Amino acid sequence: QVQLQESGPDLVEPSQTLSLTCTVSGGSITTSVYYWSWVRQAPGKGLEWMGAISGSGITYYSPFFKSRASISRDTSKNLFTLQLSSVTPEDTAVYYCARDRTFGSTWVTGRRGSWGQGTQVTVSS
Repeated sequence: QVQLQESGPDLVEPSQTLSLTCTVSGGSITTSVYYWSWVRQAPGKGLEWMGAISGSGITYYSPFFKSRASISRDTSKNLFTLQLSSVTPEDTAVYYCARDRTFGSTWVTGRRGSWGQGTQVTVSS
């Protein structure tokens, strides 16, 4: 069974770039039928889909994050990453990585597929 594990800093200063890694075990990130997403949940708010990378390496972004987010992968290590630039306190959230056969703002509301446990990131000086 696939397992996903997020890792990264707990605290990031405003205006800096947040970098997170999702390490995958029990399944290859190059499997063509799956998409690998980043999702976040800010305090008191719902799940927010940020972007995804396909098994072939094509990236997709929410229009809300397209200007600041970058998703990439390292197939040799079976992991994918998120970089979010110019962060503000409004980017404070629990960040999740997930795998499913689809992705997007509608998909995320059902919380289907396989998810990591999430990692709390606080943006503060």
